[in-house]
Amino acid sequence: MKFIADFHLHSKYSRATSQQMNLENLSEWGKLKGIKILGTGDFTFFAWFKEIKEKLEPAEPGLFKLKNGKNETRFILTTEVSCVYKKREEIKKIHIIIFAPSLETVEKINNRLHIFGNLNVDGRPTLNLDAKELVKIVLDVSENCLIVPAHIWTPWFSLFGSRSGFNSIEECFQEYSEYIFSGETGLSSDPPMNWRLSALDRITLISNSDAHSLSNIGREANVFETEIDYPSILEAIKTKNPKKFLYTIEFFPEEGKYHYDGHRICGVSLSPTETKKYNGICPVCKKPLTIGVLNRVEQLADRPEGFVPNNAIPFKSLIPLKEILSETMGATAQSEKIQKEYQKLIKEFGNEFNILLETKTEDIEKVAGEKIAFAIEKMRKGEVIKEPGYDGVYGKIKIFGKKEIQKTKKQGLLF
Repeated sequence: MKFIADFHLHSKYSRATSQQMNLENLSEWGKLKGIKILGTGDFTFFAWFKEIKEKLEPAEPGLFKLKNGKNETRFILTTEVSCVYKKREEIKKIHIIIFAPSLETVEKINNRLHIFGNLNVDGRPTLNLDAKELVKIVLDVSENCLIVPAHIWTPWFSLFGSRSGFNSIEECFQEYSEYIFSGETGLSSDPPMNWRLSALDRITLISNSDAHSLSNIGREANVFETEIDYPSILEAIKTKNPKKFLYTIEFFPEEGKYHYDGHRICGVSLSPTETKKYNGICPVCKKPLTIGVLNRVEQLADRPEGFVPNNAIPFKSLIPLKEILSETMGATAQSEKIQKEYQKLIKEFGNEFNILLETKTEDIEKVAGEKIAFAIEKMRKGEVIKEPGYDGVYGKIKIFGKKEIQKTKKQGLLF
C-alpha cells in the first residue's frame, strides 16, 4: 500500500512547541494532511510516554492508533535526543532520532538513558553521551531499533554541523558506523545537495517535518509502498529499495533557516562565494559568520553540483498549501480567509497532499479558481522565486514575481 510518513516531530512537552501538540490533535491533523504514519516524538519524556501508553493501543506490528479513534492515522514510536559531549578536546553536539519497535523497548531505553541526563526537563533531552555509545546502548536493548542522525547539516546540533559536527559518519560513530543506515536531510538541504557527497551513497536519506506545531506536520515527509507495519518500514529504509521507498517530500531548501551563511543580528545573508570574500567574517560587526548548510556541503563535497547517484531515492519539492493560498489570496496563513479556503479544498479533495501532489489542476481550478490552480502547477514544475534563509531566519519561497502579480491584476491569469 502507498502511504506517507513523517517520523520526526515533537510533543507539547518539548521546548518552544505548541501546547496543541497532543495525540488527539496529531491524529486529526495526520488525516487532514494525508499522512498515514506519524512519529510520536519525545518518548523519553515520562509524562508524554505515560500518555502514549494510556491513549494509544496496538494496531499493525510496531504501530499504534488512538483508542476508539475514528480515523486511520497510525503512530510509530520515535524520539529525538541531543548528545553533547567532549571528543578530542572539542565539544560535539549532535541530534539523533531513535525508532523503537515496542513500548517495552522504550521502557528499557529510557531506563538506560536517564543516567546520562534528566529526561524530564525537555521532550528532547540533552545527554552527556558520545553518539557512538548511544548507538551501542540502544541496539543492546533491541537490534530492531533504528538510529538516524537528525538534520545532518545544520550548524549547531548535527552530524556535519559547521559549529560542532564531524567530517564523516565514521569520525562520529567509529566502529558503530555500520549500524547507521539513514540520515535526515533537514529543511535546509535536499537530496541533490547530499548526492554530492559520495560517502552518503550507502545510507538512505529520509525527510521529516521536525514539527513544533500542528500546521507544520508533513512539511517534509516520506512516501512508501510497503505493508503498513514497523518491520516493513524498517526494511525499506535499511535496504534503500526504490520499489518500496518511492520518494521524499521536501522543502525547497532555500526556505530552511540555515541554507545560506549569515549573521541574523546584523541582517547579513551571504552565499558561500561571498563568505569566502569576507574570510568568514561578518562585514558589519566583524564577528564570525554562522556557516550554513550550502557552504558546509561545498566544503565536504567530492562531486559536482547536479550529480545523481545510481541508487538515489527520488524527491519532490513542495510548498505547504496554506503558504500557497496566502500568497495567491493576499492574506496571512493564519487568517480566517485562508482557513476557510483551506477547509473548502480539504473537503473537496480529501487531504492536503492529495491537492499538492495528485489532483489535476483543472479540477483545482473549478473549486478554487485559476490563480490557485496556476500557482500549484508552477510549484510542481519548480518554477519558484527563492530568497535563502540564514542564521536561524527562514527563507522565502514565492511563486509569483512582481511582474506576474501586476499582470494578473490587469488581465487575469492565462494558462
